[in-house]
Amino acid sequence: MADDTFVLHPIAHIQSDFADKFGIPRQSGLVDALRARIVFEPDYRDPSAFRGLEQFSHIWLVWQFTRAVRDKWSPTVRPPRLGGNTRVGVFATRSPFRPNPIGLSCVRLEAVTHDPHLGPVLLVRGADLLDGTPIYDIKPYIPYVDSHPDAAQGYTAQTQTYHLKVECPAELQARLAPEQWEGLLGVLENDPRPSYQNDPDRVYGMKFAGYEVHFTVADGVLTVHQIDRE
Repeated sequence: MADDTFVLHPIAHIQSDFADKFGIPRQSGLVDALRARIVFEPDYRDPSAFRGLEQFSHIWLVWQFTRAVRDKWSPTVRPPRLGGNTRVGVFATRSPFRPNPIGLSCVRLEAVTHDPHLGPVLLVRGADLLDGTPIYDIKPYIPYVDSHPDAAQGYTAQTQTYHLKVECPAELQARLAPEQWEGLLGVLENDPRPSYQNDPDRVYGMKFAGYEVHFTVADGVLTVHQIDRE
């Protein structure tokens, strides 16, 4: 039998505000305020490869879960939004722990820019990717084939409206640029904690845009206690 192994080479890497996995939205598009840049490898900076891309409002990113590479895989996983205890089939989830750790994200294409040193650079919104994540392919999102309004949502229907109220002192909020605060607020509203943790006294910390953000959650309210430069 022929060897079916296929080697993927990154065409680009993303520059995002997430230095750690903790805090990254569980799906792309959940926080449209999040901004990121896609910078291409030298071999893929030919402007002609991007001709016509600016006509699309959204694109698909094919990328790798670099922090989830394992030698073995499990046929079942525990989706965080189901409390971390209920197991479902790995192919019924978007878990990073897959036979091949490949992710698929739909993001808003804000602009196709041209840097004198980096060539074409894509500005995107709503990405759920760690800073430095390798990207293997980019494809346009086509509404009439990619959107199915009548699609069944499975178990995700019970979790899509979950949000927290966020309270943050004005002096802490002012430490971030307005667009950074807008992105952070969206992340916090979607509750970055593991769903099985519900300790109101626990102080959580996450890295965002070069800052350390510390917060607690109690009775559906997330309270920001500190925002400091790393």
